[in-house]
Amino acid sequence: MSNELLVTPGYVRTMSAYNAEMNRRIYEAAGRLSDAERKREQGAFWGSIQGTLNHLLWADTIWMSRFDGWSPPAVPIKESATMIADFAALKAEREAADAKIEAWSARVDDAWLAADQVWFSGAAQRELRMKRHFLVMHFFNHQTHHRGQAHTMITAAHERTGDTDLFLLMPVLIAAGVI
Repeated sequence: MSNELLVTPGYVRTMSAYNAEMNRRIYEAAGRLSDAERKREQGAFWGSIQGTLNHLLWADTIWMSRFDGWSPPAVPIKESATMIADFAALKAEREAADAKIEAWSARVDDAWLAADQVWFSGAAQRELRMKRHFLVMHFFNHQTHHRGQAHTMITAAHERTGDTDLFLLMPVLIAAGVI
């Protein structure tokens, strides 16, 4: 892997703001569904809308435990879909995590991104070492991937989140002073 930074501090801040706004929209739309609909098994990788949202919070928390010293999730990945049963509690945890991710993004600089991250991967069952800029790209890509799955299930339940394209959200994020 090249030593050239794949992402910059500006990218991290932009994606953190986008992540928070999209999560706000996803949770608003999911909140208009019944609890039964949010938890209905739909054959998705993490089962349901709520299972997918739980897993996404779990994954963000595990990565931020590595990037910023957060406490890791209390449950293993296999239990991530059922980590928080109550939707209001899940939403509150998501909002708190997004605020902390945005605060972290404000502290990220080129030197931090260029450094190696060393961690034990439960998935690989070994210690890994990779450049942080690559792992941060994975972090945001993973969010987008699973949020897309949740979005599909929410749309199938006849709810709408509004625009999801980054270029369409930029004016909203700029107007809000987020980026």
